[in-house]
Amino acid sequence: MEGAVEVLHKEFGGLRTGRASTSLLDTITVEAYGQAMPLNQVGTVGVPEPRLLAVQVWDKGMVKAVEKAIMDSGLGLNPQSDGQLVRIPIPPLNEERRKELAKVAGKYTEEARVAVRNVRRHGMDELKKAEKDGDISEDGLRQYSDEIQKMTDANIAKIDEALTHKEAEIMQV
Repeated sequence: MEGAVEVLHKEFGGLRTGRASTSLLDTITVEAYGQAMPLNQVGTVGVPEPRLLAVQVWDKGMVKAVEKAIMDSGLGLNPQSDGQLVRIPIPPLNEERRKELAKVAGKYTEEARVAVRNVRRHGMDELKKAEKDGDISEDGLRQYSDEIQKMTDANIAKIDEALTHKEAEIMQV
């Protein structure tokens, strides 16, 4: 469950709030050499200016794949290549784009909630199996089930708090 919360924080780092940040491109994967690779494994990402990201692609043949991955990422970025250097200007956020980013944050949050619930379901299934096999008593099953539910509720609360914080950050003018 903690892993789902950590992944959510990482994905939120990739949502931009108006400034260029290398973490903005952390979630992007590039189709390279027949497999999906993180962007930072095909080039060096840097921030030469406050409103510009630059990706120095190591293999010249990968420049088009990097551009395509950035355009398909849903971040609203338009990369421009110059040899092996891909420049990504960060446009200022308008109200419409802010709302769009808030929706993306909501989608990431729902995925994290689903992941937490899946962990809970898996834990409950294991408990029921242990009770059926005679490893734990019915009271033990109830006690552990309550603990799992408390952990689930606590992690969902962390996820909701992270969403509230990120939405406030995105909508800030």
